[in-house]
Amino acid sequence: MAKQNVAEQFVDILTRAGVKRLYGVVGDSLNPVVDAVRRHSAIDWIHVRHEETAAFAAGAEAQITGRLAACAGSCGPGNLHLINGLYDAHRSMAPVLALASHIPSSEIGLGYFQETHPDRLFGECSHYSEMISSPQQMPRLLQTAIQHAVGRSGVSVVTLPGDIADHAAPEKPVETALVTTRPTVRPGDAEIDRLVDLIDGAEKVTLFCGSGTKGAHAEVMEFAQKIKSPVGHALRGKEWIQYDNPYDVGMSGLLGYGAAYEATHECDLLILLGTDFPYNAFLPDDVTIVQVDVRPENLGRRSKLDLAVWGDVKETLRCLTPRVRTKDNRKFLDRMLKKHADALEGVVKAYTRKVDKHVPIHPEYVAAVLDEMADDDAVFTVDTGMCNVWAARYLTPNGRRRVIGSFSHGSMANALPMAIGAQFTDHGRQVVSMSGDGGFSMLMGDFLTLVQYDLPVKVVLFNNSSLSMVELEMLVAGLPSHGTTNKNPDFAAVARACGAHGVRVEKPKELAGALKSAFKHKGPALVDVVTDPNALSIPPKIRADMVTGFALSASKMVLDGGVGRMLQMARSNLRNVPRP
Repeated sequence: MAKQNVAEQFVDILTRAGVKRLYGVVGDSLNPVVDAVRRHSAIDWIHVRHEETAAFAAGAEAQITGRLAACAGSCGPGNLHLINGLYDAHRSMAPVLALASHIPSSEIGLGYFQETHPDRLFGECSHYSEMISSPQQMPRLLQTAIQHAVGRSGVSVVTLPGDIADHAAPEKPVETALVTTRPTVRPGDAEIDRLVDLIDGAEKVTLFCGSGTKGAHAEVMEFAQKIKSPVGHALRGKEWIQYDNPYDVGMSGLLGYGAAYEATHECDLLILLGTDFPYNAFLPDDVTIVQVDVRPENLGRRSKLDLAVWGDVKETLRCLTPRVRTKDNRKFLDRMLKKHADALEGVVKAYTRKVDKHVPIHPEYVAAVLDEMADDDAVFTVDTGMCNVWAARYLTPNGRRRVIGSFSHGSMANALPMAIGAQFTDHGRQVVSMSGDGGFSMLMGDFLTLVQYDLPVKVVLFNNSSLSMVELEMLVAGLPSHGTTNKNPDFAAVARACGAHGVRVEKPKELAGALKSAFKHKGPALVDVVTDPNALSIPPKIRADMVTGFALSASKMVLDGGVGRMLQMARSNLRNVPRP
């Protein structure tokens, strides 16, 4: 048997860890690895047009599958392009292994062409970032990187000089059994005892849920029923906790709606479940607060805690729910449900008046129709900015749909690259990129990746020719909008020129037919919807600090849009409120 080189061993270990694809752009320092991928039957090289896309795609794949995904960049500028997508993956707790190839090892530190120091540069957006400077470090260093990425749910970066990649690998490498799944973490009995005492002693309890409630929907509902608690959520908790939830009081934050803000401020005890919700201005400072999180570093960094519980939400509730006393008084819950329904009744009218005749098209209407027409198991990838607003308010979760965005890192241009990674996991599943014209045009070159691999991603482009979220921030701060206008092409014509299906929509009556034809098309498709840049209604009395930095109260006042099918759900929940 021919002796392996380091690159071949590298690829072998990736496949053993379950990696199916390596996203990247080829380059000379990567050539040994790319060639090893070419000759390996269990892994594919996915050629994208920009390395930032590679990192975003890998992060999305990891979020969809829960397994390790990988990307690669060539030396210097190549791997530097990875950094934005890696920041996003790391902050989203997506297990990603990034290969940063490097200049020849003999030239490191001598100002060589394209020289950077990747092992230093990626330190802030990874759990592990190290360089292989000798073949003898393989495979242990790569295995260690994989353990960090999977075990700590985030990014690991391995820097590999091109010449080292071509060297012979050690004859008898030590092969360690690789971690491919994370264990659950159970709190100690002392923490459970203290939490039971706090819950039993509180009259009004509110649960506020984040992405850490993934897989714990049934446990949260059982717990809420037993203690008669309203349940609010952060944006990243929406897909896991909002559906089939008779205790739902909406979302808090700038993009929020309903009674979540009131429920978190009017309770005696607020329990934060699996959320690292960053906007502490929305959190109360005069109620008892408990936080449950699988990452101990998250505990207490947003608000002053009365009890910190280190544990997985699902396991914590399994231990906790049988031990707390059942509460019979549901006055607080019913009052919050009534407030929630009333709040939604008030805002839903904002997009229902003559919406089918309004030109330019209301973006709220586009999101509502998209929600109705998309598959029940669709994956939505969402651009940062106003697309976040429409996704938060109009996409209806059901336990099968997924909604992925740059919700923690807040990067533009994430939706299309994430859609690529999501679609590669399942060519038969509907993937919809909710793109803004600013984000789409920033990485528009990778629309060609959809065409090259015939990925049936459907891009629904909210085209208002404006960076409207930034414009909103300027206006509320008392500044004239400047530098926020985009002069756009006919994006549908661009899509057709690329070899994809493309249709432009300028009138509301054309929308449903355009979406239907795009969804029916077997390959990639783009629906360019010309939307109203003045969709936001800004009230006359509002302070700059309400919006700048996503601070307090703007959720109830600035974004005066509708809420789609959430009103129907709130009305249904309200029917269960006992009448005097």
